[in-house]
Amino acid sequence: MALLLGVDTGGTYTDAVLIRDEKVVVASAKALTTRNDLAIGIGNAVRAVLAEAGAEAGEVSLASLSTTLATNALVEGQGGRVALIYVGFKERDLQAHGLADALKGDPYLVLAGGHNHAGGEAVPLDEGALTAFLDAHKDDVSGFAVASQFATRNPAHELRVAAMVAQLTSRPVSSSHQLSAKLNGPKRALTAVLNARLIGMIDRLIGRAEDVLVEIGVTAPLMVVRGDGALISSAQARERPIETILSGPAASIVGACWMTGADFALVSDIGGTTTDVALLRGGRPAIDPAGAQVGPYRTMVEAVAMRTTGLGGDSELHFLTEGLQGGVTLGPKRLLPVALIAIDDPQIVHATLDAQLRTTTPGEFDGRFVRAVAGQTLEGLGPREETLLYRMGDGLHPLGDILRSRIETGALKRLVERGLVQLAGVTPSDASHALGRVDAWDADAARKALRLFGRRRTGAGEMLAPDPDVMAQMIVDQLTRQTALALLETVFAEEDPAFDGAPDVLARHVLLQRGLKGHRGLLRIDAALNVPVIGLGASAPAYYPAVGVALGANMILPEHAGVANAIGAVVGRVTMRESGTVTSPSEGKFRVHLDSGPQDFGDQQSALSRLEEVLRHKALSDAQLAGAADIQVSVNHDIRTAGVEGREVFIEAIITVEATGRPRVASG
Repeated sequence: MALLLGVDTGGTYTDAVLIRDEKVVVASAKALTTRNDLAIGIGNAVRAVLAEAGAEAGEVSLASLSTTLATNALVEGQGGRVALIYVGFKERDLQAHGLADALKGDPYLVLAGGHNHAGGEAVPLDEGALTAFLDAHKDDVSGFAVASQFATRNPAHELRVAAMVAQLTSRPVSSSHQLSAKLNGPKRALTAVLNARLIGMIDRLIGRAEDVLVEIGVTAPLMVVRGDGALISSAQARERPIETILSGPAASIVGACWMTGADFALVSDIGGTTTDVALLRGGRPAIDPAGAQVGPYRTMVEAVAMRTTGLGGDSELHFLTEGLQGGVTLGPKRLLPVALIAIDDPQIVHATLDAQLRTTTPGEFDGRFVRAVAGQTLEGLGPREETLLYRMGDGLHPLGDILRSRIETGALKRLVERGLVQLAGVTPSDASHALGRVDAWDADAARKALRLFGRRRTGAGEMLAPDPDVMAQMIVDQLTRQTALALLETVFAEEDPAFDGAPDVLARHVLLQRGLKGHRGLLRIDAALNVPVIGLGASAPAYYPAVGVALGANMILPEHAGVANAIGAVVGRVTMRESGTVTSPSEGKFRVHLDSGPQDFGDQQSALSRLEEVLRHKALSDAQLAGAADIQVSVNHDIRTAGVEGREVFIEAIITVEATGRPRVASG
C-alpha cells in the first residue's frame, strides 16, 4: 500500500498530509511557515504528520510540494533584483503589458538584434554592447532575463545572449522562448523577468525542502505542483519557477475535487496573503488561455483560470479617513499578525503596546513592528537600505524606533519588496483571536493592538472603535464584504459577455448589492449566487459561513478544507504540454520553428510530421523526467487557412502535444 506525503508552504502555515493509496486521508498537521528558512516549517509539519499517523518516514513512497511562495511574492512585489536584456525592440515597448512597472527600476539593456516573423535575422546581435552591460551589472543582480524579437520563430539570439551571460557572469538566465511558444515579445519579456526574479527564492525552497526530507528519512522522489495543477519534478521547477505561480491555488482546486467530487461549483481558497477563486465545470477548472494573472501581472504561463486577490487572514489593515464615519479596508499586502509576533518576542511586543496605550494621542506607527529576515542575499542595496538593515540587526523593533525620517519609508518599502524585511501589524487574524474564534496565538496582544488602531479619529472627530471587540468585528465584516466581492467578480467574469460591464463594477453595483440584501420597497429586488461555493483554507470555517449568508449561497466546508492544498499536491497527475508552429513564408515553402532554429520543407505534411515528432519526443521526455508512469499522449492540430481566388491557402499551423500520467511511486 502506497503512503503519499503532500506538503504546502503558505504565507502563514505549512501543511502536511498523508494519504493511503490515493483513497483516504490518514493524518494531517500544520506548522508555522518560517520565512527565514522555509525548510524549518516544512520539517516541523512533516514530523508532526508522521507522528500523528504513527508512520515511519521510510514508508513514504511519494512526496509532493505545493507552494504559494511565488504567487505571494508577485502579489506583494517581492523577489530578487534582476536585469533584462531586450533584443530587437524599441525603448517604448517597455511600457507594454506593465513590463516597466515589473522591472521596478532594475537595470535593462535595449540591444540591437532580433529576427523577423519568418525567423530570418533582422539585425545582427550587438555583442559589444552586451559585454559592457554584463560587466557593469554581473555583481549587482541575482539573475538575468532575455527576450528577443520573434525568438519563438528563431531563438538564435536568445541562445547567444544566454551563452554570454553564462560565460561572463555566475548568474542564472531566463530565456523567454523557453517559457512560452507564443508571440508577443513584451509579454514574453515580462514572464522572463518574473521568472528570473523568482529563481533564487524557489531554488532555495526546493533545495532546503529536499534536504530536510532526507534528514527526516523520506527518500522518495519530490514532486512540485505547477500552476495548472499538474505535477513536475523538483529539478524542472527549479529551472522554470514561474510555472509554480498559482501552484498552491491550483493544488487547492485539485484537492477540492478529490474531497467533494463536485461537478459544478465555485472554489474559494483563503490563505494568509491571498484569496483564490476558480470555477469548476465538469469537475475540472479551465486553463486560462490568456496566461496566468497574479496581482497586476499577466504572464504567459499556463495555469488554471483563477482570480487571485490580495486578501487573506494576514492582510494589512488600512484606515479610511474619507467621510464622517471612517472605516477600514484590507490588503493587498500581508503583515505578520501582532498575535503571532507576540509569540516570538512577547516582552518587546507587550512592553511596546502598553507604552503606546499610555500615550494620550494615537501615533502613526502604533501597533507596528519590524524585523529583518536572516539568510537573504543583499546585492544591489542602496546606502539607505543598508543603514536600515544595520539598525535592525537581528531583533524585533517597534517600527517608530527604526524609521528616523520620512525619507526612510521608501527604503523600508524596497526592503520589504525584496523580502529582506517583515512588517507586523493588525490583521484579520488578530481580530479572530480577539473575538475568540481562533486560539492559536497571543489574543491579549491582539486586543491591545486593536484598541490602539480603534483610537484613530474619523472625519466627525470620533474614535473609530473605542472597544477592541467592536474594532475586531468591523475587520471581520470587511473581510466578509471583500470576499463576497471577489466571488461576484469571478462570476461576472465567467458570465461575460452575458453582462455588459467590467466584473468589478458589476459586483459593486447598487442594484445587485440591494438585491443581495433582499430589498423590499416599491421595487422588490432579489439576488443570490446560483452555484455552490466550496470554502477552503484554515480560516474558512471562521469566515466563510458569513460569506455564504451574504451571497445567499450554499457554502460547502469539507472536512479537510484546511489542508486542501497539501491534498491536491499529492493526488494530481504529471502533465507536459509542448506547442510549436509551422508557417509558410512563401508559396510552396513550409517552415517549422524549432528551438534549434527554423527548418524548411517542400510540402505541408512533411513539415507537420516533423514538428509533431519533435514535440512528441520533448513532451514524453519531460514527462519521464518528471517521474510519470503509464504515459498517455494526445495531439491537437490547429491548422489555419484562408480562401484566396477560390482555393484554400495555408497560413499557419499550431500543434500541441500533451503527455500525462500518474507519478511513479518509490518501492522498498
